[in-house]
Formats: sequence, structure tokens, C-alpha cells
Amino acid sequence: MSVLRTVVISPIRLYQRVISPALPRSCKYEPTCSHYAAEAIRTEGVLRGLVLGAWRILRCNPWSHGGYDPVSAQRLFRPRRSSPSS
Repeated sequence: MSVLRTVVISPIRLYQRVISPALPRSCKYEPTCSHYAAEAIRTEGVLRGLVLGAWRILRCNPWSHGGYDPVSAQRLFRPRRSSPSS
């Protein structure tokens, strides 16, 4: 994982380890919004990952149905084309 991704994920990990345990669970999705954001940044890159994480947080509200919503099922961006192996 690149240094930039690690730096961007660090505040999310800090939230997960320090702040989140002190709060009641309120995320209606699985994986939780913070885990989703970290996974999105790790798999999609910093810019796309931050957009996907922000979009997930906006969708996590009292009127949402929630449920299982992995990063691999995102529909905001087209899938990246894999480079041809030569």
C-alpha cells in the first residue's frame, strides 16, 4: 500500500480504535462506514476511495434501509480495466 493511502487511512483507524468504541453503534450498514471508507481507499485509490466513503456516509441516515453493502458492489464508478498481461 502506498504511503499516501496509509496517511489517509490513519485518521479512520484512529477513529475506529479510540472514538468508535466509546459510542453506541449507529451505522446501518455492514461493513460499517469507517471500514467501508478504509477498504475503498485501499482498493480504489485515495480520490475514488474518499468519494465512495463520503457517499456511503451520506447514505447512512435514519431513512436508509442499510444492510450488506461491500465496496465491490459500488455503482458510483465504472470498474477499472485491468491491464493486459504481456
